[in-house]
Amino acid sequence: MRELLLTNCRLDKRYDVWEQLGRGSYAEVFCARDIAASPSSPHNQVVIKALNVFLQDDLDADLERTLVENFQNEAIALDRVRHPNIISRLGHGTARDLNGVVFHYLVIEYMAGGDLQKACRERTLDPKKAVAYLEQVCAGLRHAHRHGVIHRDIKPQNLLLSQDKKTVKIGDFGVARMTHSQTPITRVGTNVYAPPEHSPLSAGNSGTERSNVITPSADIYSLAKSLYTMMTGEAPRYFAGQQITELPGSARDAVWADELRRVLKKATADEPDERHRDVDEFWLDLDQMRQLITSSGRVARITGPLRISPQPHVARGYSPLAPREPRFSTSQNLKLRFPLIPAPTGNAGVITELDHALPNEYVAPSPAIDEASPLLIREEASAQPVYVPAKKKRKGILRRAATFLFVLALFAGVLYGTSVYLRGLGFLPRIGDQSSVQSGRANTDINLRPEPSVNNDPIGLVTKNSKVRIVKIQNNWYQVDVVEQGRQRDQGLDSTHGWLNGKYVDLDN
Repeated sequence: MRELLLTNCRLDKRYDVWEQLGRGSYAEVFCARDIAASPSSPHNQVVIKALNVFLQDDLDADLERTLVENFQNEAIALDRVRHPNIISRLGHGTARDLNGVVFHYLVIEYMAGGDLQKACRERTLDPKKAVAYLEQVCAGLRHAHRHGVIHRDIKPQNLLLSQDKKTVKIGDFGVARMTHSQTPITRVGTNVYAPPEHSPLSAGNSGTERSNVITPSADIYSLAKSLYTMMTGEAPRYFAGQQITELPGSARDAVWADELRRVLKKATADEPDERHRDVDEFWLDLDQMRQLITSSGRVARITGPLRISPQPHVARGYSPLAPREPRFSTSQNLKLRFPLIPAPTGNAGVITELDHALPNEYVAPSPAIDEASPLLIREEASAQPVYVPAKKKRKGILRRAATFLFVLALFAGVLYGTSVYLRGLGFLPRIGDQSSVQSGRANTDINLRPEPSVNNDPIGLVTKNSKVRIVKIQNNWYQVDVVEQGRQRDQGLDSTHGWLNGKYVDLDN
């Protein structure tokens, strides 16, 4: 058995993987942060489900092919049954871990509120909340069945809660099957919750005639046993592989106990034909129990049925649009077909952690297709680091510097050309002529003003033939210093520095 080396690395330049959440018989599950998502996005945290065929001790080509096909079918099933109360697939890819092992992965939304198994163990579910969660699960399961998908592993551990604990979603479609599938049905599911026709405990027993038939009654059986746990806080271990006929002592005296026991007994019948035909029938059969719970345990019952069909609950971030469908390929083994450029001595196998920088530069190799191997149809960049020699690194820096200088020169040229054009139109002063336009003489008496406008009071008087030195030009106004007055002025406006209209000044040549 060989686990993937992904913890504390960035997968495909997008997902920062920091923790392994669990491991099954063929896949490992990691928690990651999507750096492309907004920090406030409900999908800022995601789950990476990575296929690892090397978790199988007796791996051969046929088993590997089956595992890869099942992994792809899980993604297809999730997309087919996309619903507010079913976990959503957000993406997929094929990459290499830090040991060079090629693997496929799915990106799935992260449910921060835990699962219903944990809620039941902590005794945080009251009957009203349990019924509210049940309605959402029924809505999602009803949608899946109507789209030809049987989950086959309904249990409290696969019923996941949002962070605010208001939404529950069905997760883990790893063993889901399409109703039109003609392949033999494997024994799957958790012993306590699996129906007899699919339970590993019943392998080799009688009833082979029904073992190859997939019907919604299998999920209804598992849902009923999950409801037993939700309502009582205890797992139905005593009834593993058997029909539920009693409730635990802690729940027998509840006003709704008889109704719950009646429905569970029918839903967990050994023969699929004796169970409820579909989710709608199961939900409707729970009407009396739901009315008793809704009326807070009073004997008087609400007249008329509650909602006939279970209604979904939509959480923030849900989208009915599915991502691109994956096309995973297989090979004789999932070993790396492309040799990596070896890292320098002492750095072999070093992982670039999230908060640390290595002394050398590491980049992910570009996607490639191995013509000799059908596996490496690589849809995204690999997570495996490749060492870049220092000489090549320096050349890259020089190339980027040259590109920056070229862009800077081009930008400066555009600015200069624009300024020349605007000066030609008279919108900007002709800076190049400032050396020759330094002084002039007033061709008439003109007032000096504090600002380049006539909308203010004069502060001085420039008499005809006065010599002025131009300090600043703004449009057709000159800011001047009076060097010599043309004649004696009257007392009052004695300022010798201010603004005047340029048409009243004859410039010196």
